[in-house]
Amino acid sequence: MARKLRVVTYNTHKSRGMDGRIRPERIVEVLREVEADIVAMQEVLSIDGAGARKHQARYFADELGMHMRLGETRRLRGGAYGNVVLSRFPMSDGESHDLSVTWGREERGCLRVDVDLGEKEKLHVYNVHLGTGFRERRHQGPKLVERLLADRPSLRGPRVLLGDFNEWTAGLTSRLLAARLNSVDIRTHLRRKKTYPGLLPVLHLDHIYFDDALELERLSLHRTRKALVASDHLPLVADFQLTPATKR
Repeated sequence: MARKLRVVTYNTHKSRGMDGRIRPERIVEVLREVEADIVAMQEVLSIDGAGARKHQARYFADELGMHMRLGETRRLRGGAYGNVVLSRFPMSDGESHDLSVTWGREERGCLRVDVDLGEKEKLHVYNVHLGTGFRERRHQGPKLVERLLADRPSLRGPRVLLGDFNEWTAGLTSRLLAARLNSVDIRTHLRRKKTYPGLLPVLHLDHIYFDDALELERLSLHRTRKALVASDHLPLVADFQLTPATKR
């Protein structure tokens, strides 16, 4: 029997909303609206010992009752800053890949986690946040593909790669990934070309790529009143159907 999965990518902007206020509880409210199975989050700041809301990754997981994995890309204000994956399913192996360049740009990374769906089925989730510079992404794209296609028995199985690629035109990273995975075409599903910023979109930064084992049934941009204020990005929501391994 095929399994249905709702997977989301969401850049939370350190929980700083469009009103300039840092309110992680608003991110929680938005994710409750979305009701996702797996959430790939970028720009999450998690500071130990400074109150529950200051460790945003743990706060999100606790409030939503989800499992959590954190992939630190750099230290910020004494805390871990980077990518986070939340999942309603347990997560086993995971690793954070450094995609940073060496010429003074902000550190970037890709967090890979293995989501245990049951019946010996795993979904490999790659949560990506690439740089804003064109030359920067030209170095990060090949690195990302190299990590994605690593020939290891533990990495065999269905994959979904999503996040904030900071690539609003079809650059090298887009071409490399589209040659190996299926790419979500937002124009087909959303009837628009741009998703960022949420209030007045001028760019398309958030992307989703996936294996043939996953069938995209629906794509939506979660554009509610709460979501428009909670972050400068809106959650990009993909509803998939996963084919059982025995039928592949």
